[in-house]
Amino acid sequence: MSQELPSQPPKRPAKVVPLKPTRDLAWQVAPTLWTSFKYAWMGLSYAFQTQRNFRIHVFVGALAISLGVFLRLSVVELAVIGLTIGAVLAMELLNTAIESVVDLTVKQSYHELAKIAKDCAAAAVLVSSIAALLVAGFLLLPKLFLFIQALHW
Repeated sequence: MSQELPSQPPKRPAKVVPLKPTRDLAWQVAPTLWTSFKYAWMGLSYAFQTQRNFRIHVFVGALAISLGVFLRLSVVELAVIGLTIGAVLAMELLNTAIESVVDLTVKQSYHELAKIAKDCAAAAVLVSSIAALLVAGFLLLPKLFLFIQALHW
């Protein structure tokens, strides 16, 4: 038995920033590797321009790497922090893609399944962010405490 949910308008319309007026044959596979990279760069650019949380994660990630270099973490420790930052940014990109496809599918009207899809995508970002915070904390805090103690002696 199917029940129709009331259609409610979204609280605010999604912000769409066109990166290129038209993208000919966007439904086809990119003909060259260079074109694939160009499309990927357009996705990164779109996320950076329109997604506040993506920009926050880029800033925090750059801060974590900079602090790691300053505290002279090992190459492996920096690589681990870099991988966790990459995971968070990848989750943000997937979240943006899922939200866009859901909005396209439901034409920005309310639907409970659309809400579930968006909430789960956002939860994936949250889980990866918490994991990245824990990793950075375990690697950065001990050396940061040693550095602060050395300043006071």
